[in-house]
Amino acid sequence: KPPTPTPPVVKPPTPYPPVVKPPTPVPPVKPPTGTPMPPVRTKADCIPLCAERCKLHSRKNVCARACVTCCDRCKCVPPGTYGNREKCGKCYTNMTTRGNRPKCP
Repeated sequence: KPPTPTPPVVKPPTPYPPVVKPPTPVPPVKPPTGTPMPPVRTKADCIPLCAERCKLHSRKNVCARACVTCCDRCKCVPPGTYGNREKCGKCYTNMTTRGNRPKCP
């Protein structure tokens, strides 16, 4: 009987080391670069700013009237259509109606 051939010894493939990706550089977070609020000098300067501020309000005329009053006294209108009142300082945030509710939108 012929000798049975032994199967050739097969080495298992050498495992490759895991590929480590270098961490992707994270760009520094920059604050939003919106256009700075234009300086308010007269009541006429307030009207377009308040129109933008009150454009989504359910009662635009009521909002605009209060906004123009606050803008005229405080020389500031906060950015956006809601919130951000702290950007205009205490004059804007502390003004109240006769009913002791916040006056400025």
